[in-house]
Amino acid sequence: MTISEFARLVGLAPSALRFYDDCGLLPPAEVDATNGYRYYDASQADRARLLRDLREIDLPLPDVRLALDAPAAEVAELVRAHLRTLEAKSTATREAATRLLTQLLSQRTTAVLGGPEFASAVRQVAPTAAPTDEYPGLDCVLIELSPEEITFVATDRYRLAVRTVRPVEFAGATGRVLAPAADLMALSRWIAAGDVVRVEVDGGLVLAREDEARALPVSDAEYEARALPVSDAEYPAYQQILEGLAPPVCRVVVDRVALLGALVGREVVVLDLESDALRIVDVPPGSGDEVRLDAIGSGTARVGFTASMLAAALEASVGPDVLLEICEPARPVVVRSADQGTFTTLVMPVRLDG
Repeated sequence: MTISEFARLVGLAPSALRFYDDCGLLPPAEVDATNGYRYYDASQADRARLLRDLREIDLPLPDVRLALDAPAAEVAELVRAHLRTLEAKSTATREAATRLLTQLLSQRTTAVLGGPEFASAVRQVAPTAAPTDEYPGLDCVLIELSPEEITFVATDRYRLAVRTVRPVEFAGATGRVLAPAADLMALSRWIAAGDVVRVEVDGGLVLAREDEARALPVSDAEYEARALPVSDAEYPAYQQILEGLAPPVCRVVVDRVALLGALVGREVVVLDLESDALRIVDVPPGSGDEVRLDAIGSGTARVGFTASMLAAALEASVGPDVLLEICEPARPVVVRSADQGTFTTLVMPVRLDG
């Protein structure tokens, strides 16, 4: 068939087919020696479509050359590695753009939050913060500010806590700031006492609480301010962790307080999750009593936890019930308040195969 006919068949432009012929990636089945016209065979369609799809995800030509003649498993691994590169680049680009916009606009970022909700977010995520040698900034809470939501993030590399809050008001550029978790926790009662608290980011972080002695609208109120130190340490790209979660194979809602109570005095536990029950067994088996809790869910799973780590995630949640989502035993488990979707904790399980 002619190059135009083949181009329509495989979804490539004739100019692209000429380019791939020049590159040696997709030579035509026949070239007319007289006029140089290229002709293709239907048997080349699968290779052409694979080439098209690989280029649509911006896979570099050297990798495309390898993939076209590689087994499917190797092609899949090339694609996965390329996606990881794209995701890392996307995160770095987004962070650089945020910094650049903040600098270019030279504008203070201001968000107004309800005091009790702000304090609740701090109390939920801040206990998760703990520094490591690789990431000393993990003793901080990452606060990301945008007109749509304010996101609070903390992690110790084994747990990740994320809470979002809708601002009452927002002005300025989107931004982010790292504030010491201990300082935020120390101010949590002060924050909770304000009807509204203004968050101001302009090279530093200032929290300003409405003066309760004056019953004035937010725009006219006087504010009592607290300045907090900020860190310029590197912070892990937590978005990649959340975006990389596979769909859960098991989702179970269970009584939060009952599950928390069943963990008391235990070190390592196994959770056997079913559609109507959650069973808790000590590791090694026989070292403690088995506990059965009623549950509502779908799917089955068996996953192990350090009891204190799972308990900390449950304590940070609110409400009578908790939702557990498991994608696989060696991947982070999502722990959510069943009635508050704005707070999410990820907890790393422990290996059960020794």
